[in-house]
Amino acid sequence: MNKRLITLIVGTALLLIFASILFIFQVRQSQTAVVTTFGSYSRTIDDPGLQFKWPWPIQKVYRFDNRLQNFERKFEQTTTGDAKPLIIEVYVGWKISNAKIFLERFNGDMIKAQQNLESLVRDAKNSVIGQHPFRDLISPREEDLKFDDIEEEIVEAIQAEAADDYGMRVEFAGIKQLGLPESNTQKVFERMRADRQRLVKQFQGEGESRAMEIRSKAEAESTRILNEARAKAIEIEGQAEARANEYYKVFQENPELAELLLGLEALEAATKEKTTIVADPNTPPFNLFREGVKEFNR
Repeated sequence: MNKRLITLIVGTALLLIFASILFIFQVRQSQTAVVTTFGSYSRTIDDPGLQFKWPWPIQKVYRFDNRLQNFERKFEQTTTGDAKPLIIEVYVGWKISNAKIFLERFNGDMIKAQQNLESLVRDAKNSVIGQHPFRDLISPREEDLKFDDIEEEIVEAIQAEAADDYGMRVEFAGIKQLGLPESNTQKVFERMRADRQRLVKQFQGEGESRAMEIRSKAEAESTRILNEARAKAIEIEGQAEARANEYYKVFQENPELAELLLGLEALEAATKEKTTIVADPNTPPFNLFREGVKEFNR
């Protein structure tokens, strides 16, 4: 009895396991699943977890990676809007947006999907670059570069067709590398050097203009200060002459006082260096010593 029970339990378990393999499947967090019935689309499953299906050949399950995918275009030559050859490499980020279209178009083949998207990107890249001048991509002036605009235009050019025809959503596109054909490299460097020289001359001209402006202002300020100084000197000189005229009037009224003051100034000038003087005591201004001695004796 125990053996029969164990056999029954094991058989039931195996039957359940076999049934689960036939009727149940799992969708992971990173997956999108498409279920077909007799080869025709039935439903799309985006939510992770266990799901029910009829066994093959009634229904079949296709699982796709729904994470962001990335691929790079090879380094290839294109032409700018002003007919300048340029070598460029771009990269694209994409993910499955419509699993039904993706399955019907590529039968779930990721490599085939990327090959078709690669062709779409190539055409969009050539079209967008062909609308921009060379300086938008290579220029000594950073403000001339238009990388962000070009990358956005590439995405816009392929986004609608990729979604409608391929079931793919293009998230971003970017320029990875730029190069020049060897025959044009020297010409480009010469043009860049000429642009640099033009900028140098421009800055030199602006500097000279600014220097002239500063010199002009400095000269005008110097002239103003000198004129004010001259006017002040004339004013002081006039005041000094007026004071001197007052002193002259006093000296004219009292000539003896004038002679005494002049003699004292002369004595001060002659004796301030502690010099020894031998002179006739009657010679002015040394006669003041003799007169001073007379006054003292009185």
